[in-house]
Amino acid sequence: MVCIERAEYTADYLNPEKRSIANAIQVFFKDGTTSDNIAVEYPIGHRRRRGEGIPELVKKFKVNLARRFDAKKQADILALCLDQTKLEATPVNVFVDMLVA
Repeated sequence: MVCIERAEYTADYLNPEKRSIANAIQVFFKDGTTSDNIAVEYPIGHRRRRGEGIPELVKKFKVNLARRFDAKKQADILALCLDQTKLEATPVNVFVDMLVA
């Protein structure tokens, strides 16, 4: 694997008005062929893509809850986490106790 810095990506990251966190990837195969060079200027986790990113984060959270808890506990934890007012009013020890299997 070879990583090469692109000066324009670094400049875009350092520019407070753009704050891009771009990356690109291209695969070179042993037979001499290559994949397309695919660049993403603002990945799904970037603040400019928050609307796209939050649903993906919730899906990931659900998958990980399912690995650890039964359906009722998953639903309770998820409901609390999706209700900001209720979550902020929940004492830390009560919230942490919910996460103990």
